[in-house]
Amino acid sequence: MDGQQHVDEHALPKSISLPESIVVLSGGVGGAKFARGVRHLRRRDDREAPVSSEPFTCVVNTGDDMWLNGLRVCPDLDSVMYGLAGVNDLNRGWGRAGESERVSAELSAYGVGADWFTLGDLDLATHIARSQLLRAGRGLADITRTLASRWDLGAVLLPATEHEVETRVRVDEGPGTLHFEEWWVKHRARVPAREFVRAGASAAEPAPGVLAAIEAADLILIAPSNPIVSIGSILAIPGIRKALRTAAAPVVGLSPIIGASHVLGMAAQCLTAVGAEVSAAGVAEHYGARGAGGLLDGWLVDSADAASVPRIEAAGLMCRAVPLLMEDDEHSADMAEAAIALARQVQSQP
Repeated sequence: MDGQQHVDEHALPKSISLPESIVVLSGGVGGAKFARGVRHLRRRDDREAPVSSEPFTCVVNTGDDMWLNGLRVCPDLDSVMYGLAGVNDLNRGWGRAGESERVSAELSAYGVGADWFTLGDLDLATHIARSQLLRAGRGLADITRTLASRWDLGAVLLPATEHEVETRVRVDEGPGTLHFEEWWVKHRARVPAREFVRAGASAAEPAPGVLAAIEAADLILIAPSNPIVSIGSILAIPGIRKALRTAAAPVVGLSPIIGASHVLGMAAQCLTAVGAEVSAAGVAEHYGARGAGGLLDGWLVDSADAASVPRIEAAGLMCRAVPLLMEDDEHSADMAEAAIALARQVQSQP
């Protein structure tokens, strides 16, 4: 995409046809909000363009997964599932709405609870069901489909892998590492990270359906999730990065960084740990342009970062500045629509 001109947001079509097959690479809470926007866009009926209510596909990070109190906990898969189901806790930003925590309190009373990672009772039911099905020999993709089937999600959720590939954080010079969730939740990322390690990744494979979905996609979107420990953990699964690079569909990403003050989650600490610049342009350069061996064809930045567009275009990406705050489903849908419009522009280039 070298030598492309700046894309003026007002020059893009306001009404566009929706791709039949969309794949979204997603992390947890931010990814869930964006997935709701994609679904909202495909379902809303106040458009001139045809609307598709067919499910799209979310490939979800599994690097945060862990065993806790004998249960397999999959935080990002559950955040996306609960978010699409409309049963997520909007105040806390994670877990189920209307939760109680009696079981976690009892575990703590017995001295076996993790007081830094409290699970609600409704959430525990999900982990119990998942763990029971895992012990029965079923794969995580099949289990996720079963768990999600109780709600009309409008999306197919696929774990990045069925293998146990957990993101771990090296915080000192020694051989030991912390599980990412311990570093993130217990320590609030205040302990400087030296390295992120995907334990078991070299022997892992993409979950059933992941590569086929990418190959068949009409559009691939990289959600505004943490680029290092959410999207990065998906890309660490052998075969997924190559599939994105060789996909026939355009690949468009949305920046999780807005200006200097709004940084999703703890992305700043994660980007700093890998030597990447904490900015919309820095994340774009971290992913790289497909024409230069990277992953992206297009990149959306927030209107506050419009000045970074020329720099991003110089890196070989088509770029556009639009509002990127996911205040509600309508705003998230507008972001998804802008990404689709940018993909159409990418496809129109000779």
